[in-house]
Amino acid sequence: MIHMKKNILFLVLIVVAFYGCNNSSAEQAAETSTPGNTIASNASAMVNLPNFKMVDLKGKPFNLTDFKGRKVFVNLWAGWCPPCRAEIPSIERLYGKVDKTKTAFVMLSLDEEFATAVKFKTNNKMTTPVFYPAENLPVLFNVPGIPATFIFDEKGNLIKHVEGGDDYDTPAYLKLFTN
Repeated sequence: MIHMKKNILFLVLIVVAFYGCNNSSAEQAAETSTPGNTIASNASAMVNLPNFKMVDLKGKPFNLTDFKGRKVFVNLWAGWCPPCRAEIPSIERLYGKVDKTKTAFVMLSLDEEFATAVKFKTNNKMTTPVFYPAENLPVLFNVPGIPATFIFDEKGNLIKHVEGGDDYDTPAYLKLFTN
């Protein structure tokens, strides 16, 4: 089972590497936004927080749905991805400004080995919670490239999706998490 999981994750990483870290030139889906644009509200009602198993740095299991009731910021990233590394400082600054009782941040590492993400987190003094997939990524998270960010409201509805890097340390993002 573990060997199969590693093979599947390896295949996902190969696909991501093939397409590159940054945006695909393909047309974005209706629920996708370009950096800085919020998705249409009618599209977000159709996409919900997926039931998805992951583990934290200590190996403690979590399900993404455990965070329902709070706004949830999910970022797909990897330490080898330059655009991912470039946007992490702005995510860190946003994380430092939000109410942690009302917002959950999930930095979902797609590194081949979780130890790589742990080392990156330590070396870069990241404070945002880092997780690793404990199963195959849900369909929603099968994106053509990383970084990719998904923001869900308290009810679990997708309210924003950004493919590619963005600056998250802005008044607009802070307002999204404080309203």
